[in-house]
Amino acid sequence: MSPFALLFDRAFQPLEAAVAEGRIPGGVLGIVDENGERITRAIGSAQLVPKQRSMHVDTWFDLASLTKIIFTTPRILALAEDGVIDLDAPLISVLPDLRQYDATAWERKVTFRQCLGHQTPFPAVEPIYTYGRDPELLRAFILQREWRARDPVYSDINFILLGFALERLSGKTIRDIDPGPGFAWSAEPDASAATEDCTWRHRMLSGEVHDDNCSALQGAGHAGLFGTAASILDFAQGLLTGASEPSTTLMRTPLSATRTHGWERPYAGWSGGALCSPGTIGHTGFTGTGLWIDFDEGKAWTLLTNRIHPTRHFDSGIVALRQAVGDLINSD
Repeated sequence: MSPFALLFDRAFQPLEAAVAEGRIPGGVLGIVDENGERITRAIGSAQLVPKQRSMHVDTWFDLASLTKIIFTTPRILALAEDGVIDLDAPLISVLPDLRQYDATAWERKVTFRQCLGHQTPFPAVEPIYTYGRDPELLRAFILQREWRARDPVYSDINFILLGFALERLSGKTIRDIDPGPGFAWSAEPDASAATEDCTWRHRMLSGEVHDDNCSALQGAGHAGLFGTAASILDFAQGLLTGASEPSTTLMRTPLSATRTHGWERPYAGWSGGALCSPGTIGHTGFTGTGLWIDFDEGKAWTLLTNRIHPTRHFDSGIVALRQAVGDLINSD
């Protein structure tokens, strides 16, 4: 067995244990290196209720906040590289109607770079979907709301606004924009990992977006992308082989102790574990997904689970699971 395969077998063990202990229904682990060598393995169930389905390596996942790094961030950085936007310009350079009734509003000073690095005063999340289900009305509400300023935190609102910018510049809604090779905005229910029995949509979700706000907006920049382990590893390998590209360089460039442009970087207690090299970036998704790319070592790994199936109100141990997998991938 090759060293690569031995490493994979070792890293797969925490996922295997989590499924055996009933903490998550199932998952897929995949690893790829810059030369294209890869291994992917699935375990457990893609769905438990109201019917049982097995997990497969080609199961589609609701990627949740991986949308931020796989879809929104690359497109914003590409627009900057092409000179269409200036990352240090305020969002109103593209969204002039943001808080248009108050010329002195702090929201009108927020820049693209600050949104990418989660350095704005926006809240982490807001139950926007509770204000109605008309997507255009909700867009107007988000743009005109007087948001209460607070200390910067990781915020969905940052990427919802970046998504609005993409829509304005393209003349299309998010769901009409090409999601990229191997990705989609929905998937066949029986080919997907089920997420949650939704209390306000009154059905088990599978193949449709789990994120409440993204659902109500009918597409947004912070969530909604679907993909498989293969499509994520293809994306990661593309970044590894294009490590010197301007956009990739920015994805690796720190904006704070914990953030780069769009991504997280290693810090004490982060999702990638304690043994990552300094050249690692990563991100997680609420549904139980994650992607980490180590540019120093030339490898990437994705851990995809349905940890919120059939409910989010359960301690799945996903934080410890992600860290354990990362540490085993990066241990000698």
